[in-house]
Amino acid sequence: MTSRRLVLTRSAAVIGAASTGLLLPEIVRAQSGKVRVGFMLPYTGTFAQLGVAIENGFRLAINEQGGKLGGREIEYFKVDDESEPSKGIENANKLVQRDKVDVLVGTVHSGVQMGIQKVARDTGVLSLIPNAGVHAATRSLCAPNVFRTSFTNSQPTRALGKAMMDRGAKKAVWITWKYAAGDEAFEGFKEGYTAAGGTIIKELGLPFPQVEFQALLTEIAALKPDAVACFFAGGAAAKFIKDYAAAGLKGKIPLYGSGFLTEGVLEAAGPAADGIITTMHYSDALATERNRQFRLNYAKTFKAQPDVYGVQGYDTGLLLIQGANAVRGDLNNKAALYKAMEGATIDSPRGKWTMSKSHNPVQDMYLRVVENKENKVIGIAAKALADSGAGCKMV
Repeated sequence: MTSRRLVLTRSAAVIGAASTGLLLPEIVRAQSGKVRVGFMLPYTGTFAQLGVAIENGFRLAINEQGGKLGGREIEYFKVDDESEPSKGIENANKLVQRDKVDVLVGTVHSGVQMGIQKVARDTGVLSLIPNAGVHAATRSLCAPNVFRTSFTNSQPTRALGKAMMDRGAKKAVWITWKYAAGDEAFEGFKEGYTAAGGTIIKELGLPFPQVEFQALLTEIAALKPDAVACFFAGGAAAKFIKDYAAAGLKGKIPLYGSGFLTEGVLEAAGPAADGIITTMHYSDALATERNRQFRLNYAKTFKAQPDVYGVQGYDTGLLLIQGANAVRGDLNNKAALYKAMEGATIDSPRGKWTMSKSHNPVQDMYLRVVENKENKVIGIAAKALADSGAGCKMV
């Protein structure tokens, strides 16, 4: 009875600690021969397709290595984060405390990522970010065990300024949703555009996720800027593109944007999108053998065409593979694991990229123009662009 009571008491203590998200690192994880990988991604709701694409890309990278990490078999665990920030800490703890994962892969939504970030910093679990661009993750809240394989919200728009000035757009209006990602995208645009000599004559915004653009488009027409730059994504981006054309602005005032403006929405936007110029770290149309082979393998495996989210998931797998191989599968050798990941060069479908000191990709930003429902690459807007990593104590 005494031993049983002791076990129950210890179990209650562990459960209590787990419920607070403060389970201490010294509590030994149950070890097996398999690497335990947890996906915390959106599998329902607006971002469900993005979550599936990220997981597909990750699994493709692993499968190309024989399905192992550093010679070890893998056991996968999944939690639907529902793109719900209020559940971020709780859901991350399900993987870390309940499932005892060695690696947590997630997520898409920046608000949810902030929950993962807290758990990662509290527990020390290896956390790989395959999309969420929130600045804090690799700036003020950076951590040795957190690595991002995608972008910061300001990286794509940071590359817009020179491209616009090169095309004679000296005065611009900026428009986006007024929320964290929109604010961070504007930060990048403002830095790049003003540094190139441009002037922002008006900053326009509307609450997320509203899509009533008409009044703002009327204001843009009255301001008569040389160009408009913006950050929108998803279904709202398609609506903005069509509303922009319907307001008579297409062909009169050139439209520029972060690549997410035209990513995955060209079918829905139709001819209204033709001529839009964007900057992005990937394009389906990249004419390289590496991209061609990736797209072929992805399509054969999943019976679907990959997008930027599939690439980011794939690169997350490639980064983990490099780290795991360097330590021969011993992910508890954290100093060597992190050093290998920090020094990695990722041979990606987007082009080779490296890791910054704050653990964010240093990567090329491509200049793209929409032609016949395709983001055609017309140049490199910024070579080896790094985020500032401002406030990161590792830098």
